[in-house]
Amino acid sequence: MVSIIMGSTSDLPVMDRAASFLDQMQIPFELNALSAHRTPAEVEQFASSARERGIRVIIAGAGMSAALPGVIAANTTIPVIGVPVKGMLDGLDAMLSIIQMPPGIPVATVGIDAALNAAILAAQILALGDPDLAARLQAYKDSLKQKIVKANQDLAQVKYKYKQN
Repeated sequence: MVSIIMGSTSDLPVMDRAASFLDQMQIPFELNALSAHRTPAEVEQFASSARERGIRVIIAGAGMSAALPGVIAANTTIPVIGVPVKGMLDGLDAMLSIIQMPPGIPVATVGIDAALNAAILAAQILALGDPDLAARLQAYKDSLKQKIVKANQDLAQVKYKYKQN
């Protein structure tokens, strides 16, 4: 249901966060490396055939010039979520490349190296038509709240001479 694409396997440490979350949420996905610059015909073929293969959301990670998410979006009507990967200029170049799409070619964009957020957004899109997935997402969000509640309880135990709480 979700396709995770990266410009090269050097992006896998970042994109693994998306794959791990999709796995945790029991969402079927595929994982591929395609380059907008080195394999442009393959990218076009991938994007134009994604719907027929059952893909409903695409997560595309790319660094530097980061053309991959935009090229994919230009060749499909499936939602594309871009993940700028830190490389040159601390990932700012990739982020700007992904968010500056021309009218008619939208790419939802998350923060630099934020593949986890891309996977959460993809899951939220899919959950619009899947109550079971929506429940799993709600449980995940509830667990985030519990982590902060526990952290605050732990902070209450930290002692400083002038700490008031």
